[in-house]
Amino acid sequence: MTSPFDQPVARDHTCSVKFDARKAVFGREEVIPVWVADMDFAAPEAVTQALVARAQHPVYGYTLFPDSLFQSMIDWFQNRHGWAIERDWILMAPGVVPSLHAACLAYSEPGQGVIIQPPVYPPFFSSIRQCDRTVIENPLILGSDAGEGPGRYRMDLEHLEQCAARADARVLMLCSPHNPVGRVWTEDELREVLAIARKHNLVVLSDEIHCDLTFDDGPRHSMLATLAEPDDAVVTTIAPSKSFNMPGLGLSAVVIPDIERRNALKTVFQTMHMPQCNPFSVAGFEAGYKDGGPWLDELQVYLQGNRDYVVEAVNRRLSGIRVFAPEATYLMWLDCRALGLSDAELKRFFVQEAGVGMNPGISFGEPGSGFMRLNIGCPRSVLTEVLDRIEAALVARS
Repeated sequence: MTSPFDQPVARDHTCSVKFDARKAVFGREEVIPVWVADMDFAAPEAVTQALVARAQHPVYGYTLFPDSLFQSMIDWFQNRHGWAIERDWILMAPGVVPSLHAACLAYSEPGQGVIIQPPVYPPFFSSIRQCDRTVIENPLILGSDAGEGPGRYRMDLEHLEQCAARADARVLMLCSPHNPVGRVWTEDELREVLAIARKHNLVVLSDEIHCDLTFDDGPRHSMLATLAEPDDAVVTTIAPSKSFNMPGLGLSAVVIPDIERRNALKTVFQTMHMPQCNPFSVAGFEAGYKDGGPWLDELQVYLQGNRDYVVEAVNRRLSGIRVFAPEATYLMWLDCRALGLSDAELKRFFVQEAGVGMNPGISFGEPGSGFMRLNIGCPRSVLTEVLDRIEAALVARS
């Protein structure tokens, strides 16, 4: 039976970063764009209907956050994740990335250290540096070095302890589930992180924007806050943008149980005038969490099929490239190191020879060297064309 997610949605000439920035990013428009982390699927009908209904009122003035918006989010996380959020804990923000910047300003001083675990989402680096803080790297460990399967990453908790013990360390930015390696951290791993943070008085900023995008055959995602003790300094960023494919609406939330830490971040938000929103963001946010569940359930099945298709095809057909099934997200981490190319050569190969636009692994930090990130949030026919192009380019090189 044909899935609705098999139906292509034309995105050219819609001011889409993913499609309309191809010339600027890759130097040519002919590449298939499987890079930036949004999906090529129509958002849930409930979200579109909510936006249309709001547009039918012809005044688009300054907008409040209604109680119903907060309740939709509270209900979602209680029902889906067993996390009981109180209304007073929630601050609204225009996105997770601005919240990373604000957290650096709220919980550290210029020159102080913020720990990250590369390879990791590039704004983790830039938010720290742009706020004049110091990046402290606690790289993930891959494969046999981790005592895991060859493509599975784990945290280096011993090294994390050393990083946390530094006199200048103030914040740990945790990516959970992890982008780009696709790990769902176990409860044991997360408890170890909390214990280290507690011991060394770190604030843990837990970016859980991909929390809804897990696979049935992998571990269940645990919200860090559900494992924390009452005095733990946990700040959680969440959004419906990845779950329901509406990142362009630009609205997220930060959940902070502790009033002093919440007020510290709120002060930064107010200084930057960040709480401002638009009426369409409000409508989409609420509709996603209130009515998007059935759509998300279907999406997860389709993405798991895409994931399994890519794993089988890459490992069978693409000599010199390996990939392992992620436990979460719609992003796959291609190990291209056996091709023997530099990062610049690797990007050129995929863009110029294969005609495929992906995110270079090196942009996620030095541990990403030799890798590429593939976005599988697209119809399977697109992935088929991507893999065919790469295979043909590899054959032409041999």
